[in-house]
Amino acid sequence: MSPEEWTYLVVLLISIPIGFLFKKAGPGLKRWGAAAVGLGLTLFTCGPHTLHSLITILGTWALIQAQPCSCHALALAWTFSYLLFFRALSLLGLPTPTPFTNAVQLLLTLKLVSLASEVQDLHLAQRKEMASGFSKGPTLGLLPDVPSLMETLSYSYCYVGIMTGPFFRYRTYLDWLEQPFPGAVPSLRPLLRRAWPAPLFGLLFLLSSHLFPLEAVREDAFYARPLPARLFYMIPVFFAFRMRFYVAWIAAECGCIAAGFGAYPVAAKARAGGGPTLQCPPPSSPEKAASLEYDYETIRNINCYGTDFCVRVRDGMRYWNMTVQWWLAQYIYKSAPARSYVLRSAWTMLLSAYWHGLHPGYYLSFLTIPLCLAAEGRLESALRGQLSPGGQKAWDWVHWFLKMRAYDYMCMGFVLLSLADTLRYWASIYFCIHFLALAALGLGLALGGGSPSRRKAASQPTSLAPEKLREE
Repeated sequence: MSPEEWTYLVVLLISIPIGFLFKKAGPGLKRWGAAAVGLGLTLFTCGPHTLHSLITILGTWALIQAQPCSCHALALAWTFSYLLFFRALSLLGLPTPTPFTNAVQLLLTLKLVSLASEVQDLHLAQRKEMASGFSKGPTLGLLPDVPSLMETLSYSYCYVGIMTGPFFRYRTYLDWLEQPFPGAVPSLRPLLRRAWPAPLFGLLFLLSSHLFPLEAVREDAFYARPLPARLFYMIPVFFAFRMRFYVAWIAAECGCIAAGFGAYPVAAKARAGGGPTLQCPPPSSPEKAASLEYDYETIRNINCYGTDFCVRVRDGMRYWNMTVQWWLAQYIYKSAPARSYVLRSAWTMLLSAYWHGLHPGYYLSFLTIPLCLAAEGRLESALRGQLSPGGQKAWDWVHWFLKMRAYDYMCMGFVLLSLADTLRYWASIYFCIHFLALAALGLGLALGGGSPSRRKAASQPTSLAPEKLREE
């Protein structure tokens, strides 16, 4: 593990006891205490580069104040433009930010765009209310008022997920501050239930990254190995990549759970990133609060079992970095300048690659996903429904195997980063996934397969295991 990875791990682990300290605190202590901890961590890890986050916050807040009815698009343009400047600092002869500054900037971008969208929704709802002439009751997910500058700063620098996620909306943050009877919200048992696989994943990461180091792929000697060895190597590289993020995101979720952050009654049917989808009245007494069943789906960032054992490329995206996937779906995919599912996905993947950075490997990897989505959608709709139940089961196993190899292949671009290294590796295995996807797409089109957006999700498998065996 690199020194940066050790720092991330320490930050994640100390957030757990800090969460228990804040859980039962009042709204004021939660707001300013959590912001003070987050700002302290930012100053400690980023130093003077903390100024970048402050400039981004002030710029977004100014846009919200100036154009509250159209601030979402303006905030998106401002924060994404600042990311370009932020990443071009070395080219401009300015000090290069630390990796921690980049992490803070990434999460902050998501939060500020979401905040602007929430404020815009509030203003549009107020205008409709004024036009209709009567007042409606509280609307699910709507803010009570526009946050002040200090409230925006406290949300932006809240220590929860400040470097690693999960992403959360301002409404989720506000619900945590105003949580009724926080002592009745369970923390310890859900935390232990969530944390137990993390040590195993950590050991598997250390073992796989030691036995199959990524640096070997950059050496000339690697390309003297036989083709089967080169093909195989991407499997443990992606395995180590998954284990590393499983540990980080589980630890980040545990920090939220310790603080009771993102806890909602099960009846609210909360979604990762978005929060409750059904209105649930707050409990009126500690006894009623204790009788409710809660979950932490709002801050759930990874479904490890779903990621590994879902059948389709499409589903694999939904189980990985789930709160960010919700953000992309809500703020990028829905406003994409196209109607086709594949083209909308391509637009979303392009902006996702840009959000991650300017390394060519990100773009090569993310823009391979729409090709895989189109191929699996066309071929599946043309052939799977024509098979017997046994044939469909065999199809799903083959589909799962190819899905995992596609993600292995795309991961190499994500971790190698440079254009030369990525293309060199892909060329050494003859761009096999690209050609396989193109062949599958061509076959699906020839057989009359429909567009992925028109397929019925209910008839498609999502996992190879029975429901009772899947992760909670």
